[in-house]
Amino acid sequence: MIIIGDVLSGTTSEGVHHAGVLQGWFGEHWWNGRFFVPLVTTLAIFAPLASLKRIDSLRYTSALSVALAVVFLVITAGITIYKLVAGSVMMPKLFPDIVDFTSAFNLFTVVPVLVTAYICHYNVHSIDNELEDNTKIKSVVTTSLILCSSVYVMTSLFGFLLFGDGTLDDVLANFDINLGIPYSSLLNDAVRVSYAAHLMLVFPIVFFPLRLNLDGLLFPHKGPLVSDNLRFASITIGLIGLIFLGANFIPSIWDAFQFTGATAAVCIGFIFPAAITLGNRYGIASKWDKILCVFMIVLAVFSNVVAVYSDALALFKKNGPTAE
Repeated sequence: MIIIGDVLSGTTSEGVHHAGVLQGWFGEHWWNGRFFVPLVTTLAIFAPLASLKRIDSLRYTSALSVALAVVFLVITAGITIYKLVAGSVMMPKLFPDIVDFTSAFNLFTVVPVLVTAYICHYNVHSIDNELEDNTKIKSVVTTSLILCSSVYVMTSLFGFLLFGDGTLDDVLANFDINLGIPYSSLLNDAVRVSYAAHLMLVFPIVFFPLRLNLDGLLFPHKGPLVSDNLRFASITIGLIGLIFLGANFIPSIWDAFQFTGATAAVCIGFIFPAAITLGNRYGIASKWDKILCVFMIVLAVFSNVVAVYSDALALFKKNGPTAE
């Protein structure tokens, strides 16, 4: 929701305002501001799709979201390759500047973002439950990981080649300038609109297991969620409301990814699975498995404590009394 707001209504990064698609088309108005656009998106798109009770009902919107992500990637790659051939792209800096201990610590802030990108396995059980042939779940997971990894790697590669050191926390915000190629404005809008639409269609897929798991925590002894309309509606409305408020108060998507990645995501991805393996409930974990799990937990805790410290320090410096 934060990224959708950035793309459609604009964002401010390091004191520079990057106009959104709607602001570029119609100018700045109250109806295309950072509050009203996410509100309309929530009521018109998120709420109806999130009201569907089966994840299978989202198969067409999910397929369309993947297609839109590929469209975004193809356009970005095409722009970058065109400029590389024309010789108008400067070789970006490949390695960070390590000048002191603090700058070395700042490298750890990337870890939570990478972890967040691959914390998607909470969807597996919901999808597995609705597969006609659940023996296909392994191929579903493998295909998803290969597809996501390919899109992530190529997006980061072409985005960084295109914008270099000027790459923003949300690379979509970079597409508000003249790229120095034919039809630059049209391509800029196509990139941003396609990815904004992709995110709108991805939201209900992520939301489905969130609602299901929260219901399991709050009402462990109740019947299936889909059979209780009041409980289903209450949890859905409450969660969407909280998400909407968070999207309006969190300053940037980078802050969201950093702090959630350094806390919840690392627990889900590394600490909890390692702890379950160490518990060895079924007596199948080997000594090497347990050593590896201890290493995972120690590494995860260390890197993310450092990341949270660096994130908090950077945020304090940016918003503190000496920021100016």
